[in-house]
Amino acid sequence: MTRYLVTRANLLVFGVLVVILALVGAVTWERLNASRAAREWSQHSYRVLGTTKDLAIALRDAERGQRGYLLTGRDEYLAPYNTARDRIGLLQGELQKLTADNGAQQERLQALAPLLQHKLEELAQTVQARRDSGLETALRIVNTDTGRNDMREAENVLAAMLADEQRLLDARLAQNDARARWVRWLVIAGSALAVLTLLWAARLLNQAWSRSYRTEAEQRDLALRLRTTLDSLSQGVAVFGPDRKLASWNECFQVLLDLPKAMLRPSTTYAAFVEHTGEPGRPALETEDQIRHGSRNPREAVTYERERADGPHLEIRRTPMPDGGFVLTISDMTKRAQAEGVLREAQKMQAIGQLTGGIAHDFNNLLQVILGNLEFVRAKLDGDAKLQQRVERAAWAAQRGATLTGQLLAFARKQPLAPAAIDLAATMPDLIPLLRRTLGEPIEVRYVETAGLWPAMADPAQLESAVLNLALNARDAMPGGGRLTIELGNKVLDEEYARHHAEVVPGDYAMVAVSDTGHGMTPEVVARVFEPFFTTKPDGKGTGLGLAMVFGFVKQSGGHVKIYSEPGEGTTVKLYLPRAVGAATPSQRTGAPIELPRGTGTVLVVEDEAAVREIACAILVDLGYRVLEAADGEEALRVFGQNTTAIDLLLTDVVLPGKVRGRELSERVRSVRPEVRVLFMSGYTENSIVHHGRLDDGVQLIGKPFKREQLARKVAEVLGNPTETRELGKVVEIRPRSNA
Repeated sequence: MTRYLVTRANLLVFGVLVVILALVGAVTWERLNASRAAREWSQHSYRVLGTTKDLAIALRDAERGQRGYLLTGRDEYLAPYNTARDRIGLLQGELQKLTADNGAQQERLQALAPLLQHKLEELAQTVQARRDSGLETALRIVNTDTGRNDMREAENVLAAMLADEQRLLDARLAQNDARARWVRWLVIAGSALAVLTLLWAARLLNQAWSRSYRTEAEQRDLALRLRTTLDSLSQGVAVFGPDRKLASWNECFQVLLDLPKAMLRPSTTYAAFVEHTGEPGRPALETEDQIRHGSRNPREAVTYERERADGPHLEIRRTPMPDGGFVLTISDMTKRAQAEGVLREAQKMQAIGQLTGGIAHDFNNLLQVILGNLEFVRAKLDGDAKLQQRVERAAWAAQRGATLTGQLLAFARKQPLAPAAIDLAATMPDLIPLLRRTLGEPIEVRYVETAGLWPAMADPAQLESAVLNLALNARDAMPGGGRLTIELGNKVLDEEYARHHAEVVPGDYAMVAVSDTGHGMTPEVVARVFEPFFTTKPDGKGTGLGLAMVFGFVKQSGGHVKIYSEPGEGTTVKLYLPRAVGAATPSQRTGAPIELPRGTGTVLVVEDEAAVREIACAILVDLGYRVLEAADGEEALRVFGQNTTAIDLLLTDVVLPGKVRGRELSERVRSVRPEVRVLFMSGYTENSIVHHGRLDDGVQLIGKPFKREQLARKVAEVLGNPTETRELGKVVEIRPRSNA
């Protein structure tokens, strides 16, 4: 009954209000349109009055300019006359258009036109007479009084037009005011009627609410307390009724069990939740044994644990209720364990930082003493070259110790970054002996640099620390030994590359690449490898901060990090550091455009990444080559079989999806046609790929990302058209310093 009264009152109020608003709105709209039309006519009258006054003023200005010229004979007095004479015709035309709907005004304008014409002719005659014959001749024309009579009649006509238009304006303004008053009273009346209707409706609603309030107040209060309690819990809670259907729940229940929103409705049974959570990768609510045990002991609370596939460890408790229902409570126990682990890690890092900071501080003091005394001794040994050399070696070792202590201070966060222009070719070779001693004999260390290296802008100590971190990670990935390659090079990351990597700023970069021949990583691990505290090592074997520190250092330096890795294929980490601006650089190429080598052969491009394949094909087509393409090895063999005699060059990625990899594809193609040239491309560094044991020395390889010029010259070189300018990598073996 209460709901019926409330609904009836609401419908009645709504209907009355709609009718009132419709009536008031319709009448108001009509009145507003009439008022708007009246305002437009009033504005029209104002324009007619203004134009008429302007015409009278222009006529007087013309006469005033004529009189000034007659009295003085000076041409500057004719300026007002000339201006007014030109305006009179324009104003006449404007009045003709404005009064097109007014017959009386049109008749006055027809009478005014010859008067204005005669007056302008009289003014022109007097001006010409004054210019040709002098003042007396001009005055004789003036004294005929013809111009004065025309002027008087024209002014009378204009005065009549002004009076008539003013009368129309006053009438229109009065009419507009009357309509505005009518609309105002209409709005007031409609508002009063609406208020009375609302008051009447409020009385009806108050009666209905007063009947329902007492019966619903307790239910609302209970529901509010229950909802507030459930939402404030960090545990997942769900209440099931005696019919084992869902009655109430909180958001944590959905999140912890990873449930779809469609399941969270009162009609869903507990069996549906058990069935859904029993799917692979989900924490099942109950096993069959637990369900049987619960049915045998319906009044006994049951607690058990479940683990989700993505890591969280859950504790599930089912507590029976007196009415036959039960409450399901789900607790995420992993958060507490993770928080404790993070706290322990933070305390450990803080303790290590304080320890290393203190040691570095004291060790720096000792190094200062050593270096100071060495400088003093060196000044006293001018004649002994051997002793001078030994002192210099000792000073170098002490300076190296100072650098290491600087790294300790940086690790302990006791000093800020100090970016500087780094000559990588001069600084990086000194790190190779340290790496050989650190990594041990089972790991071969190779160092490769490119001629004409650009200087990099970064903190030298942090750069060494980053390379050391990468080298240690590589050692852990090669427990049985292998090869570590450190490569330096110049790279240009262009707009195309930046579009696919939002964090990259296009420009010149100095590249430091660290490659290993280890077990590699899966794409899932690569996606998270730079996350703080993420590690694939067993507990206690690593903090997960090494790569995170490398990533943070490169990003803070304004650079970019790219990692290439596949299971069983090894890993390459490329650090792109900004090119130092203003530092001494090798000789630059001239800015004149370079004529790239073109060709007419047929190239088969094999690349599983569609974007890379597309740009490579586009470059080759633009250079004049005929291009065939394939997304994997199997498709490449089919394309080759259809064009066996036409293909001159196979351009293929080293690592391809499917059974046929790049090396096997090249062997099968060349077994059919040995004269086909092969050019490999890879995201790994050139020398790392060449010596992974999968490709023989001497193979042709171009590293990603490559520029258009690099691809053009490399393809021409492989096809037997070597270009004049080539950039070759040189392998530099760094030997330990002699103890002599």
